[in-house]
Amino acid sequence: MQIGMVGLGRMGGNMARRLMRGGHKVVAWARNAKVVQELAGEGAVGTTTLDDFVAKLAAPRVAWVMVPAGAATEQVVMDLARRLSPGDTLIDGGNSYFKDDVRRSRALRERRINYLDVGTSGGVWGLERGYCLMIGGDRAVVERLDPIFRTLAPGMGTISRTPGRETQGGTAEHGYLYCGPSGAGHFVKMVHNGIEYGLMQAYAEGLDIFKNASSKELPEELRYDLNIADITELWRRGSVVSSWLLDLTAQALAENPTLSNYTGVVADSGEGRWTIMAAIEEAVPCDVLSAALYARFRSRQGHTFAEKVLSAMRHKFGGHVEQPAGS
Repeated sequence: MQIGMVGLGRMGGNMARRLMRGGHKVVAWARNAKVVQELAGEGAVGTTTLDDFVAKLAAPRVAWVMVPAGAATEQVVMDLARRLSPGDTLIDGGNSYFKDDVRRSRALRERRINYLDVGTSGGVWGLERGYCLMIGGDRAVVERLDPIFRTLAPGMGTISRTPGRETQGGTAEHGYLYCGPSGAGHFVKMVHNGIEYGLMQAYAEGLDIFKNASSKELPEELRYDLNIADITELWRRGSVVSSWLLDLTAQALAENPTLSNYTGVVADSGEGRWTIMAAIEEAVPCDVLSAALYARFRSRQGHTFAEKVLSAMRHKFGGHVEQPAGS
């Protein structure tokens, strides 16, 4: 299939590459002409303007937007909507707020343009590992674009099947899922990221306890000088707390056991806040997720080893570079 990709950053560029590897034809545009030229050198059709981008897409067009959530996404979606035609499809694969999807979908429906929201997880590793896709919008449109989603997704790979799912079918085992109408995809991704905050915080706090086990405030017979890098490596093998996040933490600690290359300032990209807001609206208690979000706020005032662990995980899975406090 032919697909247009707007935004060629850490994820967008590699998603375009994975699509090309899967035999799809990619038309690419980004504000940075250099990255467009680089991708064109790898086989994409490079474009210089949005008008040029739309002109090089065959009808019915499919345009995937992969730019930062918020004002940037709003601008690109509206700019594209003015150029697309009835029957075309616009996909937002960033981390937009699900209520914005509902609004945009309604606005584009009046122009008879299809709108899909696709929560995308995979970070900087997605080119090789594939991307977990959580999809919202019109089911018929999603089914028509199944070859795109199937190519981007990880597939079953080497992960063993969940007992009891052998006869259930569906795409979830392949790493992509139609979640429901407009907004549902980003709603599922939003809660996914809220859970991610909690998982990361649990690892970070546990490792901080290890780091301080040698404190002079403790009785001498209860002090332990623990090798935290070795412990995380140990837990990767047979432990019930093993996970990809733990793999990345072990990698960061192997590279620098003190994590001195991280400041401990931990950003939040919005989804954690939105998850808490949704919980409040639904009157659902979420003590762990709330605490994890507040811990990130606190990290901008003073820094612990736990916060350096969080920074290390964010850098490893998403390429995020934390900014110094006050910047």
